[in-house]
Amino acid sequence: MAKILIVEDEKLINNLIRENLVLVGHICIQAYDGPEARMCLRQDEFDLVLLDIMLPGCSGYDVLPDAADTPVIMLTAKDNVYDKVKGLNMGAEDYIVKPFDMLELIARVNAVLRRQDRRGSDVFTIGEIQVDLQSHMVRDGEREIPLTLKEYELLEYLIHNRNIALSREQLIQSVWGYDYEGDTRTVDVHVASLRKKLGLEGELKTVYKLGYRLEAE
Repeated sequence: MAKILIVEDEKLINNLIRENLVLVGHICIQAYDGPEARMCLRQDEFDLVLLDIMLPGCSGYDVLPDAADTPVIMLTAKDNVYDKVKGLNMGAEDYIVKPFDMLELIARVNAVLRRQDRRGSDVFTIGEIQVDLQSHMVRDGEREIPLTLKEYELLEYLIHNRNIALSREQLIQSVWGYDYEGDTRTVDVHVASLRKKLGLEGELKTVYKLGYRLEAE
């Protein structure tokens, strides 16, 4: 259970998000404009903020600094690289483009909350493989499995976002960076390598016409 601040000026969307998050056990506080959101953040503590960019009073970008160490998922109708980069560079954990499916939103919320929880647990286990997120070492029992830097970074990103379908474009942007000049086929190559080295053929699924999903508890 997490305490979540929902900042969205369209009341219908705000209420719909709240209803769905409450159904899965979260506590939700609602704000409908920038100044109200800033006041909530200054007066209370939250585990997560869902923050629309286009808000009355002041923008979501203006609200972000008030979130301080609280993880933020940006909600935006602007599907362009500039808005995504600006939000992420200002400290947002993730973004989701409207209109979005509620199941996707809940999955992204859970993924961000898991990333916060992992600070207390640095070892992730999938099958026989153990990934030490602190030392960046991957083991099969006592045997260390050597990975390239990008293979490890891709694996760690998949772990943090496990059970979420991730597009090749999102993986490129998050692992290789926005200035990467290659194409998305490099994702396929690295996924194939991870499957072979770690024996993850059953867990690292291909999502048809989209990308990949790591299935794990």
